[in-house]
Amino acid sequence: MAHSLLVSDGLWAVLEPLLPERPARRVGRPRVDDRVAFTAILFVLLTGLPWRLVPDEIGCSGVTAWRRLRDWQAAGVWAQLHRELLRRLNANRQLDWSVGVVDGSHIRALRGGSLTGPSPVDRARTGSKHHLIVDLHGVPLGVELTGGNRNDVTQLLPLVDGIGAIAGKRGRPRQRPDQVIADRGYDHDKYRRLLRERGITPLIARRQTGHGSGLGRVRWVV
Repeated sequence: MAHSLLVSDGLWAVLEPLLPERPARRVGRPRVDDRVAFTAILFVLLTGLPWRLVPDEIGCSGVTAWRRLRDWQAAGVWAQLHRELLRRLNANRQLDWSVGVVDGSHIRALRGGSLTGPSPVDRARTGSKHHLIVDLHGVPLGVELTGGNRNDVTQLLPLVDGIGAIAGKRGRPRQRPDQVIADRGYDHDKYRRLLRERGITPLIARRQTGHGSGLGRVRWVV
């Protein structure tokens, strides 16, 4: 079946218990199986194709997949799946807590929404910003979404504090990296001080200084 190509039995065994209870069956067309809908969601995310181009072979229309994505987001499924991923990586010593790397990227959101704003880098077009913190290997530790007009530095502490305690090992769970690396968009002594108060060493490039700090050799993973 199509879902077996994208959704292994192991992945499905982790995801299925996180899904909300299925609604009572109604008269009419049968509900699309959750695993099939999840396959369609992964197909769109991996290929970047529009929802309307989800192939019939998958067994789920793009509209149905998008609605299931929306409903599961509202139910917190993706956040729970992310926490489980981090727990398993941490248990296998595959998270590198020595460094956290942060950055933000702008995406257009022409239909608007509560988390949008005029982008200063896209001729004031409506957009949003993804703010991300990853470990030394590029594993996402936390993400924030804001309007496109929010400065990157305003999300530095929400990213760091939003990681939370990651289980998986005996003893006190880790929840913060030893260092945080960022580009010039995060250059603010106030935030350097606040990171130090959290026991984190800031490695943030300074504005109006020449290139060649060497941070790019590590920062590229984000």
